[in-house]
Amino acid sequence: MFRVIQTDKAPAAIGPYSQALIHGNMMFASGQIPINPEDGQIVEGDITQQATQVMKNISAILEAAGIGFENVIKTTCFLKNMDDFAAFNEVYAKYFTGKPARSCVAAQKLPKDVLCEVEIIAIIS
Repeated sequence: MFRVIQTDKAPAAIGPYSQALIHGNMMFASGQIPINPEDGQIVEGDITQQATQVMKNISAILEAAGIGFENVIKTTCFLKNMDDFAAFNEVYAKYFTGKPARSCVAAQKLPKDVLCEVEIIAIIS
């Protein structure tokens, strides 16, 4: 069986999915976009501002599961524009200091027309 992770400190799902699920010692989190959970609005600004909000949302989900960024073993990152790669990496590196495995791809269009989305897989210790 699995356990659903749900926190109001991260944006509510905007579709038929969970913020994250835990199965055994693995957590699988849905992609996070730069929605401010306090007002449900997309954070305006450039890739740095939007990526920072994404990381805050991921942090809230990790905290709700009782773990932290050091437990993340895999990320998948989606960027609207690969020209934002370097600036995105600057934000990403501040949070994912353990350097988990990662894929990063350009996506023609992301939900709500945001600049980035990140999903994670983590180990529950």
